[in-house]
Amino acid sequence: MNIPSNLKYTKDHEWVLVEGDVAVVGITDFAQKELGDIVYVEVETLDQTLSKDEVFGTVEAVKTVSDLFLPLSGEIVEFNEDLETNPESVNTDPYGKGWMIKVKISDSSEIDSLLSSDDYKALIGA
Repeated sequence: MNIPSNLKYTKDHEWVLVEGDVAVVGITDFAQKELGDIVYVEVETLDQTLSKDEVFGTVEAVKTVSDLFLPLSGEIVEFNEDLETNPESVNTDPYGKGWMIKVKISDSSEIDSLLSSDDYKALIGA
């Protein structure tokens, strides 16, 4: 199981890469394995400002649809449009080409509430 130590995590299985005042968000290797083959990623919240834990989109696998929860409050400034034609990137490269959104962080103190890689490993029993 791939759980990079340079990322932060949520109990909802999203990963977060903080780059200044912008956070790159995707779902973890664990989450994509649990979901199975990803066939569609939908994000209709581009250019919207949402609060932490609000639903920012959905990910659809062969057998299920799961909500995606925003790990940090802020404005969704970018969606990975490559996922429209290549949603399987979430399965093959969840921490790289499979990233989902970029969020302009509105409350940097929320970063402290995210899980470290060790905390996330404990959560999933890795």
